[in-house]
Amino acid sequence: MSPLAIGLLIFVVTTALLATGLPIAFGLGTVALLFMIVFDGWNSVHYVPETIFAGLSDFTLVSLPMFIIMGAAVASSRAGSDLYEALARWLHKVPGSLVISNIGACALFSALTGSSPATCAAIGKMGIPEMRRRGYDADLATGAIAAGGTLGILIPPSITMILYGIASETSIGRLFIAGIIPGLMLTGLFMAWALFISWKRGTKLIDEDRIYSIKEKIELLPKLLPFIAVIVGVVYALYGGIATPSEAAGVGAALCLLMVVAIYRVWKPADLWAILRDGLRESGMLLLIIGTSILFGYMMSSLQVTQSVATAIGEMQVNRWVILAAINLMLLVAGCFLPPAAIILMTTPILMPVITAAGFDPIWFGVILTINMELGLITPPVGLNLFVINGITPDVNLPTILKGAFPFMLCMIVGILILCVFPGLATWLPQVLMG
Repeated sequence: MSPLAIGLLIFVVTTALLATGLPIAFGLGTVALLFMIVFDGWNSVHYVPETIFAGLSDFTLVSLPMFIIMGAAVASSRAGSDLYEALARWLHKVPGSLVISNIGACALFSALTGSSPATCAAIGKMGIPEMRRRGYDADLATGAIAAGGTLGILIPPSITMILYGIASETSIGRLFIAGIIPGLMLTGLFMAWALFISWKRGTKLIDEDRIYSIKEKIELLPKLLPFIAVIVGVVYALYGGIATPSEAAGVGAALCLLMVVAIYRVWKPADLWAILRDGLRESGMLLLIIGTSILFGYMMSSLQVTQSVATAIGEMQVNRWVILAAINLMLLVAGCFLPPAAIILMTTPILMPVITAAGFDPIWFGVILTINMELGLITPPVGLNLFVINGITPDVNLPTILKGAFPFMLCMIVGILILCVFPGLATWLPQVLMG
């Protein structure tokens, strides 16, 4: 059987196994072990622990649980509510002001958590009921938060970019910096759509005539200072040459824990234990997926599947942008069924040779890949953010949430096209700051 035929068989078996609801880590591990035994014999089994251990011994992985604890700490406090309320008061008279405020709060919250579901839950619990109470349509209110939450994997720190950096052996620091301008651009596109659709619908707010005094606007600004301090602390430690990404993650986790204890009074042992418990649970899940995906990648490589696919694509007599479009389409389809972590760890070893052979910058492609993963978070049937929002607002059905999220999906596609035309939006800042 040819390597390409084996690759197709692996794809079918993996998809069928994951469709049963089997946890991703066990699904990938089972497929890897099965094909290693079938094609390489039982002697290949002794490579399993060696491969997983070697992959998980990468020091860069230390940053994962640190950033996860950082997000869990912030999500346990009223931090999201404070962000939302401060922005809402300043943007009160702008059309779609409350939606814009929520999107802005999602962007800022993303810079502290790196997690899309955490951002959706923290901002959505406060923002969606308030938007609906004040007169916004349910589809716009829920769709904006579902889409705004996806910014958690683009604006640094990003767990998705850490995984891509590990899988592609590219600089995580550069990836973080590369996500800043595209993250702001995508936030701007989301806000522009919210402003336009609110103006077009002529949304009338129940407290439209209310006027916030300068004192009321300013009194909440001090509550933003802790956020700014944490972000500046992490950015300075990472890009000032003081710390590695792993060490900067530790700084961020320590600052977030200090912030929620000192400012938000999250100091009870039960509350602190909940933060550590949630962080440990999510970290264990991700590390298990990483370990088995590394084994999956080793199996694909040992059976020459990765090399054969890269060679076959490289020999296609088509423009490199056609190849990129095909890759984006494949990632979009995969995102409808699999979470970002699984897609990145499964596809990056195959795609990297193709991307580099086509002359694309791996850092730039990491941003394109991440936006594609954002799309997957709000596309059915397994768009995670859609279900998070549905859990927050059970009276709003999934079709309504999807209707509200669809225009924001188009904004993401526009963002990808802009980055294809102007790749410097992703590559310029890393070159300036890191040479």
